[in-house]
Amino acid sequence: MNRHRQTPRRRLIADRAARWIVSAGGIAIIASILGILIFILLEVAPLTFPAHVDVARKVAVPGAGRIGALLSDDYRTHVATLDETGQVRVVRLADGKEVYTASLAEPGTALTGALLPPQSKAFAAATSNGRVLIKKVDFAVTFEGDNRVVKPDETPTVFLDLDPAKGPLGAFAAQMDGDGNATAAAVLADGPIAIVRRAVEQNEFTGEATESINRAEVEAPGKITAMVIDPTQKNLYAGTAGGDLLWWPLADGQPGDLRSAGAGAPVTALNLLLGGRSLAVGQENGALSVWFPVEQPDGSARLTRTHEFPRHPGAVRRIAPSQRDRSFLALGGGRLGLYFSTSDRTLWTGRAPLPDGSALFYAPKADGALLGGRGQVAAIDVRNPHPEVTLKSLFGKVWYEGYAKPSLVWQSSGGSDDFEPKLSLTPLLVGTLKGTFYSLLLAIPLGILGAMYVSQFMHPTYKRYVKPMIEIMASLPSVVLGFLAGLWLAPRIERAVPGLALMAVLLPLCILLAGFLWSRLPRTFRGRFPVGTEALLFVFVLAAGIGLCFKLSPGFERLAFGGDFQAWLLHATGLGYDQRNAVVVGLAMGFAVIPILFAIAEDAFSNVPRNLVAGSLALGADRWQTVTRVVLPTASPGIFSAVMVGFGRAVGETMIVLMATGNTPILSWNPFNGFRTLSANIAVEIPEAPHGGTLYRTLFLAGLLLFVMTFLVNTVAELVRQRLRERFSQL
Repeated sequence: MNRHRQTPRRRLIADRAARWIVSAGGIAIIASILGILIFILLEVAPLTFPAHVDVARKVAVPGAGRIGALLSDDYRTHVATLDETGQVRVVRLADGKEVYTASLAEPGTALTGALLPPQSKAFAAATSNGRVLIKKVDFAVTFEGDNRVVKPDETPTVFLDLDPAKGPLGAFAAQMDGDGNATAAAVLADGPIAIVRRAVEQNEFTGEATESINRAEVEAPGKITAMVIDPTQKNLYAGTAGGDLLWWPLADGQPGDLRSAGAGAPVTALNLLLGGRSLAVGQENGALSVWFPVEQPDGSARLTRTHEFPRHPGAVRRIAPSQRDRSFLALGGGRLGLYFSTSDRTLWTGRAPLPDGSALFYAPKADGALLGGRGQVAAIDVRNPHPEVTLKSLFGKVWYEGYAKPSLVWQSSGGSDDFEPKLSLTPLLVGTLKGTFYSLLLAIPLGILGAMYVSQFMHPTYKRYVKPMIEIMASLPSVVLGFLAGLWLAPRIERAVPGLALMAVLLPLCILLAGFLWSRLPRTFRGRFPVGTEALLFVFVLAAGIGLCFKLSPGFERLAFGGDFQAWLLHATGLGYDQRNAVVVGLAMGFAVIPILFAIAEDAFSNVPRNLVAGSLALGADRWQTVTRVVLPTASPGIFSAVMVGFGRAVGETMIVLMATGNTPILSWNPFNGFRTLSANIAVEIPEAPHGGTLYRTLFLAGLLLFVMTFLVNTVAELVRQRLRERFSQL
């Protein structure tokens, strides 16, 4: 009696425990997915944070007049200034103590201008006696115990005589490299521009240095108001009071043919951004823009306005480029602004901390800036970790340096520090959809029609063997399929593309012909074979048809494509042929998706109530009519689910597309070239992405896009499946 009372209790406890375990497992899965999503969102969120610019402190520079140029060490502990009197002073920012001073100009010589050449650690000054002076100001770091000591580098001043008549110089520019080679250009008192090149050659055996000076003059079409020389000393740019931009290529200091472009209002400030190709231009009316040479149809290059920013309330007087990326600071009309060139992004604008600002410097680590005025320097903190990221730069066309027009490009790394990352996700999205499309183009017909045949036409005895064989295909590692596709299949497809074109026509004809001939055989003969064994006939027909197509491929290529399909493709359509392309991926990834599609679709067909099939047959419908008009509509919700699961499998595939496409982020629907998918891009780039950097977070954004894409597809699929189920539930 007790045993009968305890049995229901044990069952109740077991049932309750099972329910709690299943519920806990489901909650754990949901919590894990939400946790992954939250983690991805936290990694992506900093891409949307705005820049922060704050004034840290203002430091007086003892004895300094109006500061014309300034720079700092890497950690912004010391600032070097060059004022209107020609004095170079180094001040410690923590307490304002002067630690070094030197005179750049000779006694009694006045300065007519001062500047900091782009990407340089040297002051340059123009004098009233026709000279340009260049003095390197570097900082040597040593340690005395645990104390970090910064000492200025006392490099001798370089003197370049530009005006033999020793008249005062007007607008000027200068540049010097680490070997002492220097170039200077300035407007002379009588109008022309003088260009002087100092070349230093050092004997490798004796160590003796030989100096040579080249000088040239060139007439300028208009009053020059600003000048700049690029870090390679191969280009001289100038702006005029008439609003023109002038460009002279330089060869050993000798100017080439003048090239000009109209900028509109008078040019008041010029500077070159990182890399020395993009020219930031400030104008009298507050306009701020970026220009760089763009190749023209005739092969020449022309300065073109490629990026434009909101105007300042007054003339732009100073532009300071970053030494790490394409961002820059601009000062004008009492306002200071922080901008990023490539993405046309205004990161921050605000009132300048010094109303009489006359010199501007962007710190080497891009974490701060210095603004110099009359006798004082304002230290500015800058927090700007991801300036290049906008919706436009991620998904829209961007005009990059060296490109003839705005483009969609993914290229995360380059060969030099001047390289500009190009992080457009659009080619990767298109590549993901491209690989998915070509794989499903093969997998959907074969998977669904194969499931229909096995479920509805094949004899159950054979079905017990065929279905497990197809499903076991899903256990093949994708890396193996990718390896075979890239190294074995791709070269063979390259040699037999015309044969594939023949297959699209001949194989259906062979199958139809074989079916017609089978139907014409005597019924007594066909009745000797179990239902479904005719599939073996079609296996042989397909094998023979494929062999025939490959055999006829060379002759068909000569007849239809002049003997060379790849040359015909390029000449007729302008499309190139890559050995690892979307066709190869479609075959390999379709092979990986077919088992999943087949298994789910076959279950959907098999779960159709047998009474529906029997009723249809009893009413006189033949087998084909029953399958297409009763079984197929009833199984459509499951078939649609199979297609969506196959879509998700293809979208998330990594190794096959990584190994069989060439992994090139090309934006094209051409089936004969490669591509790169979001998942493959994450696998390739994440090992090289610096933690917390823009590339690192952009890759997480790519993962978020995959997550969202899959979620939306599954949601739509579930809604459609429910509608189909409601529609056909009454059958």
